[in-house]
Amino acid sequence: MRAALWLLALFGVAVAAALFAGNNQGTVTLYWPPYRIDLSLNMVVLLLVGSFVTLYAALRALAALLELPRQARRWRLQQKERAMHASLLDALTHMLGGRFIRSRKAAAAALAQEHALAAANEPVPHARQLRALSHMIAAEASHALQDRATREAHLRDALQESPLRGTVMEQELREGAQMRSARWSLDDRDASAALDRLAELPQGAARRTLALRIKLKATRLAHQTREALDTARLLGKHRAFSPSAAQSIVRGLATELINSAHDTAQLQQIWQSLEVAERQMPEIAIHAAQRLAMLGGESAQVRSWLLPVWERLVNTPDALAEQHALKLVRALEAGLGAIDAPWLARIETAQQANPRDARLQYLAGMACLKRQLWGKAQQLLTQSAQQLADSGLRASAWRHLAELAEQRGDAAAAAAAWKMAALGQ
Repeated sequence: MRAALWLLALFGVAVAAALFAGNNQGTVTLYWPPYRIDLSLNMVVLLLVGSFVTLYAALRALAALLELPRQARRWRLQQKERAMHASLLDALTHMLGGRFIRSRKAAAAALAQEHALAAANEPVPHARQLRALSHMIAAEASHALQDRATREAHLRDALQESPLRGTVMEQELREGAQMRSARWSLDDRDASAALDRLAELPQGAARRTLALRIKLKATRLAHQTREALDTARLLGKHRAFSPSAAQSIVRGLATELINSAHDTAQLQQIWQSLEVAERQMPEIAIHAAQRLAMLGGESAQVRSWLLPVWERLVNTPDALAEQHALKLVRALEAGLGAIDAPWLARIETAQQANPRDARLQYLAGMACLKRQLWGKAQQLLTQSAQQLADSGLRASAWRHLAELAEQRGDAAAAAAAWKMAALGQ
């Protein structure tokens, strides 16, 4: 469309020029005593246009000639800048390729070229960022080469080139340098130094996924389990891990935190600090209850912690893993001596509602045994002993049946039960 418009305009100009010059009878007379020069108007117009074009071309040529030294200097500057950026790219490429000595040399070359440009009063606009990146690449290469002194020197220079109150990119560079230094300290197994580096980060940067990952590893290395658990929760909320991985990490840290309790008061405080979803995890609830029983806690408190897991076993047996169900049965069995009436009713009701569940039969039989209900205990233990899949519970059932037979004076039945207990069948 634009080309068509230009063509129409060109035709218009040609038509106007033809109309003007075709029948133009005008003349221009120049008087230069004693001479007189007569020129046609068309010739005068052509001479004016030609003079203007000639003068314009001469001025442009003169300007281009005077611009040559400046263009030559600009070309040399561009070549130096290109060489500087090429050195920086080479440093990064060598570092990614594992050639750390070459990477450090290339980073040093980029720094030298930048200093040369600055000394020639031709600094690049992004000089601070370039110097900071070069120092960080050199520090990273030095870390890989186990040259800590050189690494720390380059790190200090990089932090100096990235002030706290600089531009947004300079602040980002500083935060990145601090995160990398924390990672280096973590590689050196210096958890305190890594945490100190992370503490220097602004609040927003400290909550980024990368910083939280480093903090999680540092706190675990420093055995700061509570801080590690809080960090793992944040990472789970940020979806830094898959749901199963996040749950596994939180479960392991909560278990470690529970193991760190040395008395019942401390353990109860730890239990209250856990989130509701964490207290409902079977592994955590059972482990906490067993730890409370081992520390001499009240049996009622132990059973209250086990109640959510028990309800899951009774209401949805398939939702609870076999190993967790067995741990729950063993934990409840350990406190049957001081069990109260509501829990006896729960066990009896659950056993009657699930008559084919050998684990519930075993637990109900043990409860009857503790209450000296010998006949019912023998019946339930006999049924469970023939169906239990776990060898430990099966041997325990046969052992108690042998003791009941000895109380009755049935030596043959006691011998058979002891034999089954020994064989684990």
